[in-house]
Amino acid sequence: MTIVASNLHKVYETQGRSHVVLNDVSLEVPRGFKLALLGRNGAGKSTLIRLISKIELPTRGKVTHGMSVSWPLGFGGTFQGSLTGIDNVKFISRIYRADYHRLRRFVDEFAELGAFLYQPVKTYSSGMRARLAFALSIAIEFDCYLIDEVIMVGDQRFHARCQEHLFSRRADRALVIASHDGGFLAQTCDAAIVLSQGQARYYDNVTQAVADYHAL
Repeated sequence: MTIVASNLHKVYETQGRSHVVLNDVSLEVPRGFKLALLGRNGAGKSTLIRLISKIELPTRGKVTHGMSVSWPLGFGGTFQGSLTGIDNVKFISRIYRADYHRLRRFVDEFAELGAFLYQPVKTYSSGMRARLAFALSIAIEFDCYLIDEVIMVGDQRFHARCQEHLFSRRADRALVIASHDGGFLAQTCDAAIVLSQGQARYYDNVTQAVADYHAL
């Protein structure tokens, strides 16, 4: 049970120019493995997570899933903006054949959005959308969770609950985490990839990866 990304190349066309975000990036994530992604803003961390999730296609290369993979936690494109939070819960429950009533109870309790669950998601703040995305993601059991630092919103209590569900209750799951918080990554991850100018450097030692990232 392994996720394999082979020779990923991603190019965006902007204002008539080609911008290479990722150039020949490969990685493997076995079951239970925690992989950190480090890089400056715009280095391609979120792009790589979207490619791993298959919500976006590479220009070249291939991603193979040998296990179930979450959508990127906090990714705004997860939801239909014109639908309410509750309607999105119904939609996700149908896609993943999950019990709607159990899903609704969990999301209501965990996201703590109250009456906003009955409002269109397009009226939510980015933090509210992230709460809904996180609650829905962990309400459904995946073998691998994709995490972007964008989910780290709200108060310390919400952060603590997020970490409990991901790192304690699901300690046997694989994680791919994009973050600038080197200390957190060094404590929680088994290996790291530092992205810079489209290139990816792999590290077995996360502490060394963090040091090299800060030296960039």
